[in-house]
Amino acid sequence: MIGIICFVVTVVVTLLITAWAGRQGQKKAQLYNAGGNITGFQNGLAISGDFMSATTVLGITGLFFSGGWDTIIFYLAPIAGLALMLLLVAAPLRRLGVYTLGDVLTHRLQSPGLRLFSGITTLVISLFYLLAQMVGAGTLIAALFRMPFVLAVSIVGALMAIYVAVGGMLAATWVQIVKAALLVCTVIALAVICLLQAHGIDGLYASIAPATQHLLQPGGMKFDPLSAISLGLGMVVGLVGLPHLLIRFFTVPDERAAQQSVVVSSTIVGLVNILLFLIIGPSVLAFVTGAGHVGADGRLVGGSNMAILHLASVLGGDSLYGLVSAVAFSTILAVVAGLTIASASAAAHDVWRTLRARKSSDIEELWVFRLSAVALAAVAIALAVVFQHENIAFLSALAFAVAASTNFPVLILVLYWRGLTAAGAFSGGFVGLLMSVGLIIVGPQVWVAILHHEKPIFPYEYPALFVVPVTFIVCWLVSRLTAKSEH
Repeated sequence: MIGIICFVVTVVVTLLITAWAGRQGQKKAQLYNAGGNITGFQNGLAISGDFMSATTVLGITGLFFSGGWDTIIFYLAPIAGLALMLLLVAAPLRRLGVYTLGDVLTHRLQSPGLRLFSGITTLVISLFYLLAQMVGAGTLIAALFRMPFVLAVSIVGALMAIYVAVGGMLAATWVQIVKAALLVCTVIALAVICLLQAHGIDGLYASIAPATQHLLQPGGMKFDPLSAISLGLGMVVGLVGLPHLLIRFFTVPDERAAQQSVVVSSTIVGLVNILLFLIIGPSVLAFVTGAGHVGADGRLVGGSNMAILHLASVLGGDSLYGLVSAVAFSTILAVVAGLTIASASAAAHDVWRTLRARKSSDIEELWVFRLSAVALAAVAIALAVVFQHENIAFLSALAFAVAASTNFPVLILVLYWRGLTAAGAFSGGFVGLLMSVGLIIVGPQVWVAILHHEKPIFPYEYPALFVVPVTFIVCWLVSRLTAKSEH
């Protein structure tokens, strides 16, 4: 009952924020970038809220139950990625961009094709990442309300369409700020409860069940060296290419505020990840293993995404379970809103505007923005039903791999290499997009686990290591071949 009340309060509060944001204005600037009036500190909270998704709260904690210390890649990579973002892209992005990543790419390279590429990659990457959030949200709601998964994800899809179509970026920003504050407080409180229950950090590690002690040694994820490197590379540079994070730099007034945003978000994400890795992950091994939440096959009841919820139930009963569930749900709602903003903006401002040869009015573009949000919700619901049994940390890692293979190389070259041509950026970006998505499809998690073939065509789950260099090479080669014709 407490969990249901927390859920209802979460939904009501977010809808009130959306209604308030909707009354602030419905012009393009308000919907796309909140009018550029968000402060650096507020934007830092929003970025941390955008990044700390269902993957952080549910997926990675679930992976710790099966992978142990090897999941450190998932905790450290975001910190490295945010540092890279601070050093390379935060200030230039704010200086060159207005609404979307397409504005940045075409600032120097005036190419409709490049803007179209940006819109398409934003949609693909956001859909991969959105899929993970929808699976996490559906799992939460279905478990708490005992309803079918399809109905659960449909509710989330309806909410995300309302947030974006009515409140735009201003609503998404304040939902993310509130959610980030709730998440940090909840993670700290849960970590303190775990330490009190175990009588300190030494007692926590000593109480881990013998059956799971091996997870405190390297090798739990069974990574071969190439897979580990590819995953790490995709997580680090992929973060720099995530469109729903990049567009947040257009919401602040200047470059200094953009840099402050990254510093604030890095501090928050680092604190949360340290607590999850050193305390909450091991606490799942210590308290959940022998509490009836593990099946005869050694897997968590309800799937790996339920790990932190089982921990809350063991430590605090229904009250703590309901609170953590509600916070996890608010986490998902915030990220879903950000992803939908990025996708709808790209669909309207980049794809539609290019196809209409810039003949569309602002009114028409905003209608496309709203309809795109609704359409994206429908597609995300359908895909979530197909992938509902996948670990959401894995699904998010796929989004990072595609972002690393497409947006990251093109964005870095646009910002720092004067020899890049529009043809080079377009060719390299699309090669990266086709290769990364293609290798994911013929890899183990789709070709074998989803499509039920006996063996994968591509043996690695994460393709970034193999695709990122190819994207850079194609961009360079085509740019050299077309340099004279474009200048």
